[in-house]
Amino acid sequence: MQVVTLTAPGGLDKLKVQDVSPPGAPGLGEIRVRVHASSLNFHDYGVVAGKMPTADGRIPMSDGAGVVEEVGDGVSEFAVGDRVVSTFFPDWLEGPARIADFTTTPGDGVDGYACEQVVRPAQWFTRQPKGYSHAEAATLTTAGLTAWRALVVDGGLKAGDTVLVLGSGGVSIFALQFARMMGARVIATSSSNEKLKQLRQLGAAHTINYKEEPEWGKKVNALTNGQGVDHIVEVGGPGTLPQSIEAIKIGGHISLIGVLTGRQGDIPTAKLMAKQARLQGLIVGSRRHQLEMIKAIEATSMRPIIDREFVLADIAEAFRYQEAGKHLGKICLTF
Repeated sequence: MQVVTLTAPGGLDKLKVQDVSPPGAPGLGEIRVRVHASSLNFHDYGVVAGKMPTADGRIPMSDGAGVVEEVGDGVSEFAVGDRVVSTFFPDWLEGPARIADFTTTPGDGVDGYACEQVVRPAQWFTRQPKGYSHAEAATLTTAGLTAWRALVVDGGLKAGDTVLVLGSGGVSIFALQFARMMGARVIATSSSNEKLKQLRQLGAAHTINYKEEPEWGKKVNALTNGQGVDHIVEVGGPGTLPQSIEAIKIGGHISLIGVLTGRQGDIPTAKLMAKQARLQGLIVGSRRHQLEMIKAIEATSMRPIIDREFVLADIAEAFRYQEAGKHLGKICLTF
């Protein structure tokens, strides 16, 4: 079978496509899955680019979608032919957050899904949404579930709320879609007027070019009659958080899900305190959260936005395309 491995300490030129023997039969509680798709995330880029150290020879990619080919003893949830999608934290099945690192995350602490077949415990997967392609399903593991947890699980999103999403990456687009699906109003930012046009086509009520409006927090307040927004999906970190605090309503909810602008910086904590807002960090979600998200997707027929698909052998080219930052939504690998 075809597989991609990463030579430590990483770099896109260190990704190697090779042929290896397929895995053996699944054991107790395991399933063998023919993987057909994965999707690129900022976390995956950090691993393959050498920004997040991992083991030499690691198989990258945290997201995987495919078909069950064989089930081991003791497996009752899945049968041969079922279409499945992986989970980000394989051992976090339900309940409150219980892990603060990536030691169990496929593609980082353990081997991921840049390969044609895997044998893994059945609990590492859920069923795909009905009617989804493998590429569509592969977008859910990381980006989809992060947006779902930020808004619905942690944020308690409800119809009539106002949501601010930053940029046009995978999590932000999912957040826009989930917000609209739940009856919320969306304000979106980008540095590209062309992308802002696309965001409006996806349902954003208002858009802001943050390069033209560097104090976009004030613009958000103006668009909400001085009230601010109920929820912010914050992907930037210290470089954008001051404006997000400006834009949040009193008692609002900011989900810190990314640090694209760096890991440290000055934060207006006095204003955050005065706003009495909730700033909550999060990393993806549990298997239970994924099951609930898929149930909601099936009830509403929501489909993810895929910008471009690459074949597995072109994985380095796919990451270079991600690196250029021209995409809107998800980039996928199909194989």
